[in-house]
Amino acid sequence: MNTPCFDTVILSDLHLGSEVSRAQAALKMLKETSFRRLILLGDIFCDLNFRRLKKEHWQFLGYIRKLSNPKRGIEVVWVEGNHDQGLSMVMSHLVGVRVYQEYAWRYAGVKHLAIHGHQFDRFVLGSMPLSKVLTWAYLHVQKLDFGNKRLARCFDRLDTYWLRLSGKVASGALHYAGTNDAGRVFCGHTHEAMQLERNEIAYFNTGSWTQWPATYITIGEQGVQIHEYAERIDDCDPGEERSPADSALIDFAMSAGLPADFDYEGVPG
Repeated sequence: MNTPCFDTVILSDLHLGSEVSRAQAALKMLKETSFRRLILLGDIFCDLNFRRLKKEHWQFLGYIRKLSNPKRGIEVVWVEGNHDQGLSMVMSHLVGVRVYQEYAWRYAGVKHLAIHGHQFDRFVLGSMPLSKVLTWAYLHVQKLDFGNKRLARCFDRLDTYWLRLSGKVASGALHYAGTNDAGRVFCGHTHEAMQLERNEIAYFNTGSWTQWPATYITIGEQGVQIHEYAERIDDCDPGEERSPADSALIDFAMSAGLPADFDYEGVPG
């Protein structure tokens, strides 16, 4: 049976650098799926500290760089999330992908709009210092959670329901889409996949790749679909640290035009 070719695939909230990032599963999904456009809808990174990136995280970035090669004929779009802020120039240089605050395109006569969603989260917008403290706490919970990472997942769900407020993000996105003549609007940020419609405008949330099951969106001839990626519950990063001195990383950095001993810990946010 032929694999369907989708117009667009959208995934968000991979949080590379996080202990619960399902980068390996996301990479498998992309390799198994045929599409004309890929939208990375924000929070692809957890923070600016590239020293937390594991082997699987670099493999994911390397594949994105391959996809962005013009010879492949695939459009790759990176929409900035609140955790990605400060990485736009780095990403453009590293993987050859332009970074947007929001991205609009037309398909089947309908205007589609992709925006991460933190723009509609008043807590994140109004309490950035506290948000950074909570991110720091989240990372340390992950470090303490050795086995099945239940504590990290619990903290992530609390972060989702308490701070992100899926309903408010959806409401804000729908209003914003209406003022921009969009018939469909796509967000991430909340980590909870969902869809709803209001005033003939459809809202979709991509979910995340830090929880199980991981979810993503496809747009094609069969409309918009939210997919759960079938994976083993232990198909997650093993936590192996990867030093920038490793030959694979050096080759990847040099191919992107970066010095072999690069360190982005001090990139301003």
